[in-house]
Amino acid sequence: MPHITVQMYPGRDDKLKKEVADAVAQAASKALERGIEHFSVSIEDVPQDEWKEKVYDKVADPSNKNVFVKPGYTM
Repeated sequence: MPHITVQMYPGRDDKLKKEVADAVAQAASKALERGIEHFSVSIEDVPQDEWKEKVYDKVADPSNKNVFVKPGYTM
C-alpha cells in the first residue's frame, strides 16, 4: 500500500491540499496500475526558514538514491 508525503511551504488551505492529494493519488494509481483505494497521501507544511535543513539538503543530496526527481532549484 503506497503512502505518499508531499512537503510544501505553509499557507494553502485544506481544500487545496485535498485537491493536490487527490491528484497525486490519481497519478500514482494510474502509473502503478493499482486501484485508488491502495493509496494514501499526506501533506506536511514545512516553514520556509526550515526548508533547506528539513527538505532541500536531503532531497538534493546526490547520494540519496530514494529521490527520483531532484529539485530544479538551488539554495
